[in-house]
Amino acid sequence: MNQLSVVIPCYNEENNLKRGVLDQVYNFLKTQKFDWEVLVCNDESTDNSLQLVKDFTNTHKGFKVLDLPHGGKPSAVWGGIQKAQYPVVLFTDMDQSTPLSESLKLLPYFDQGYDVVIGSRGTQREGNSLLRKIGGKVFLFGRRLFLLHNIIDTQCGFKALKTDLAKKIFPNLQFFKDKGDTKGWRVSAFDVELLFMAQKWGHKIKEVKVDWINEDTSITKGDLAKRYKKETKQMLQEIIRVKYNDLRGLYDQKK
Repeated sequence: MNQLSVVIPCYNEENNLKRGVLDQVYNFLKTQKFDWEVLVCNDESTDNSLQLVKDFTNTHKGFKVLDLPHGGKPSAVWGGIQKAQYPVVLFTDMDQSTPLSESLKLLPYFDQGYDVVIGSRGTQREGNSLLRKIGGKVFLFGRRLFLLHNIIDTQCGFKALKTDLAKKIFPNLQFFKDKGDTKGWRVSAFDVELLFMAQKWGHKIKEVKVDWINEDTSITKGDLAKRYKKETKQMLQEIIRVKYNDLRGLYDQKK
């Protein structure tokens, strides 16, 4: 693997940006021998994120900012994937809870025939609150009962795919077919459907343990407790929906 597109969704990340997360990304990439690009996808932030990203991209070669209409995290990631020019695309969270240097653990598997390689936090989530740790275990148990039994962590925001495959799967995600509420930072559990479709369509998936500690310092995405309740509800709904869609044959590839 000698070329990589990195997609970073951005919604109200002012505090994370001010502590130098993009410098971390750049300092890692500039030492690598492979070709790379970074696409920062602004999801109509309401704080000073866009200007901070523009200031950075104006002075750092290889970085681009995409100013997108507000649509939530999956929409921001998809916006970047559509512009990706290299054969492997990796999307990662702005807070760099998993530092981009961990990509070196993922990328070799593409040379071994894998189509999707995902980072995994395992079952321990350092830096998460007790409530989130308990919620994560409940979600893991419920999800593995119905879907993706062989994958531990579907929700780690550190995933790499062959770009052609990403461009094939993303438009088929239910997220883009629903016209739900897009106020605030809508995350959803789109990762579950993404991985389920890739697996069902016969693509090889590799889960790799990566370093992770909650580094998110953003205070402009909305109330943390309300976000957690909303995201938990969305994740549970997503599991049920994906299972139901599968039973209806909606994920069967067209002949």
